[in-house]
Amino acid sequence: MESKHNNLKNIRDEFRRIAIKVGSNVIAQSDGTLNTTRMLRIVEEIAVLSKQGIEVILITSGAVAAGRNELTPSKKTNLVSSKQIWAAIGQVKLMSNYQFLFGKYGIPAGQLLATKDSFRDREHYLNMRNCILAMLENKVLPVVNENDTIAVTELMFTDNDELSGMISSMMDCGTLILLSNVDGIYTGVPGCESSELIREIREDDGGVEKFISASRSEFGRGGMKTKCSIAREIASEGINVYIANGLRDSIVSDIVSGKDVPSTFFPASVRKKSGVKKWLSHSDTFATGIVHINEGARTALTGETATSLLLIGVSRIEGFFKKGDIIRIFDEKGKQIGLGKTQYDSEKALQYLGEKRKKPLVHYDHLLINEKN
Repeated sequence: MESKHNNLKNIRDEFRRIAIKVGSNVIAQSDGTLNTTRMLRIVEEIAVLSKQGIEVILITSGAVAAGRNELTPSKKTNLVSSKQIWAAIGQVKLMSNYQFLFGKYGIPAGQLLATKDSFRDREHYLNMRNCILAMLENKVLPVVNENDTIAVTELMFTDNDELSGMISSMMDCGTLILLSNVDGIYTGVPGCESSELIREIREDDGGVEKFISASRSEFGRGGMKTKCSIAREIASEGINVYIANGLRDSIVSDIVSGKDVPSTFFPASVRKKSGVKKWLSHSDTFATGIVHINEGARTALTGETATSLLLIGVSRIEGFFKKGDIIRIFDEKGKQIGLGKTQYDSEKALQYLGEKRKKPLVHYDHLLINEKN
């Protein structure tokens, strides 16, 4: 115990709890089989970090790719159903490999499968957070993946980059490391002589996206544009983000130890969000209604002083929502300025529209105003 305590003292705060996302093209080979040698290298790194007292949450892709090699669906089976079958078969293979490999180092690994719906309301969100916290407290390595067997259309994450961002935000990680099959974001096509690796992207750096190809990986749904977008969002919440090459040995250990390794770094914003506001940051797709506010309310909400959204400042309501739902907040010009968790249902809100009431429509603690307004 003493040595672990001493190790922890030497670890920078941003690495005490980290999330590592492994992409399909890191651990799946071109024929769809799992690259167990590469998986072992990643597991070895995580085992070393765990021995140092670092808490690690692993977000992994690869289930669909692993299942595709096992079965050719009948011609009657559509593409969505085929992917669900591949995910069901592949997830068992993926998790069995992780359990076996982590078991070699005496680390129990536990599986969590999530859909976007898991983040919809605060209760489900906190249940998942508490589950992962309990696993970490009991030295169980959380292995998280999207539940591709039931996640279709609106319930799908953009890809596991988005899931890893939401998990790192929810779990108050200091760092998120996105492992791809390239070193990071380049000024052109990776591998071309004229292309250079962009080593750091700060919050106010503009125009970076013009360098990024929109192409996606062979097995994954996302691409470097998604990674950059997610990285920017998560960094704005006070979490350091690295995009790095998971095919390089010791890449995670080198990042944690501060070595100068090829990667693209997104430094954390000095402004940190509360747990509720982090949840709201990822809740736009769950919004069930819209409220339009007058200029006075807009000025109050976007000003320096913290304030709640009062019904007296609401001029119009669209859609139906229940108490506790997420609603979008628009100004008189039709611009969305924020999100909030409502304390009224839409019927009651309409009844008291424009009135001065003691209880606000959205309390400040459950209100997220866009920073650029």
